[in-house]
Amino acid sequence: MAANNLYHSPSVKPPTIDDLKEAAKRTGLILDDDQLLEYQKVMHGSLKDFDFINDLPEPVPETKYPRLPGYRPEPKDNPGNAWYWRCDIKGADSGPLKGKKIAIKDNVQVACVPMLNGSKILEGFVPIYDATIVTRILDAGGNIVGKASCEDMCLCASSFTCSTGPVLNPYPYINPYNPTKTSGGSSSGSAYLLAKGLVDMATGGDQGGSIRLPASWSGVVGLKPTWGLVPYTGIMPIEITIDHTGPMTRNVKDCALLLEVMAGYDKGLDPRQTANVTAVEYSKLLSDDLSNMKIGILEEGFKDCNSEVEDIVRDAAEKLKQKGATVETVSIPEHLHAMTLWGPIALEGAYIQTVKCGGDGINWCGQYSTWMRDHIMKGFKTKMNDVSVVMQYASLLCEYLNEHYDGRFYSKVQNLVRWIRSRYDEAFKSFDVLIMPTIKFPAIDLPKEGESITALLDKAFCPLINTSPFDI
Repeated sequence: MAANNLYHSPSVKPPTIDDLKEAAKRTGLILDDDQLLEYQKVMHGSLKDFDFINDLPEPVPETKYPRLPGYRPEPKDNPGNAWYWRCDIKGADSGPLKGKKIAIKDNVQVACVPMLNGSKILEGFVPIYDATIVTRILDAGGNIVGKASCEDMCLCASSFTCSTGPVLNPYPYINPYNPTKTSGGSSSGSAYLLAKGLVDMATGGDQGGSIRLPASWSGVVGLKPTWGLVPYTGIMPIEITIDHTGPMTRNVKDCALLLEVMAGYDKGLDPRQTANVTAVEYSKLLSDDLSNMKIGILEEGFKDCNSEVEDIVRDAAEKLKQKGATVETVSIPEHLHAMTLWGPIALEGAYIQTVKCGGDGINWCGQYSTWMRDHIMKGFKTKMNDVSVVMQYASLLCEYLNEHYDGRFYSKVQNLVRWIRSRYDEAFKSFDVLIMPTIKFPAIDLPKEGESITALLDKAFCPLINTSPFDI
């Protein structure tokens, strides 16, 4: 800390009288100049406390494994545009993930490796510590070989908003020289890399379906864990009550294995968790014997479903029945309205937490990413015109709602969430599993140049109907 008798650049610039007049106007206070001057004098003393706070070293999680920053791959070495960054970080000499090549979704902090989160908002950001799931993967012997591309601020269910370009579907339709289909988003790069066999495992994030959607359209396995099971520490949030991170793999066994490595309590660093969160050996629970399992086919999940997709899902249910499971239909009429409740949380809540409060938001105890927060806030102040059409739409809508309705609908929806959950919980009293299509139609085309805002937004949100209800 600086000696008391030496000049110390202030951590917070003291407000001028004009600054306080503007602040008074915004807060509805009516104060004369003498009152403002007195407040200003008191503030000068209070703000010196911020110098003390600013000079204290900030505790951050330990970065345990050495690494070089890596590199941005050339187009010829970046099939499908699925890599944002390549690196080679080797973990422990032994462990359950030894020999596994793993991609980390680029909304996850990896120390010394640039992070974009699919958006120009974070250009130039290099994390200073590893997210908890990164440390756990390395402790388990995993080899992190790069950061997988994702959608702009992870706000898109298709794969066309990443600032480095669209991510292609790994299985070109009809014409292999014109791969125009989406891989699904927002964990688009993770899905592509897995489907092409370029990695063994990957991480994904899910606030409305962003693990399950690209897994479905890209033909891999993706699991959205129960909220709070896997710590979100060190990961770029969208909205704290719907943030999930989880495994994406090429088979179910690896998915279970990666989940057991990622899951578990994070010593109070993540407010999404409670102290009784524990991981189990999920990979040892796998069994072909379904004789004690009761499966419900959720009828509302098939409304307006593509006939081929419906046939595939119902045929899969029949195969499970042949394995010994009891399979019956079940109806939850409220499912048709669940995405409506998800919307204010995912948009209005995300706008306040991310755009207004730098990603982490406020009012919780745990590990805040202050370095990332600084980059986010600077980015939104200087590069808002560079964000995707989805982010622009969300910002416009939510700024209007925030200005005129003061978060009323967000608050009401959070109360209604308990009601909608109770409808699913009632079904789970009779069934172990509910089955429906992840997405009701095959992979859609990536947009062409000149498509309307309406068309772009439709492609960004239309796949979410069956997945978003299970994030709230």
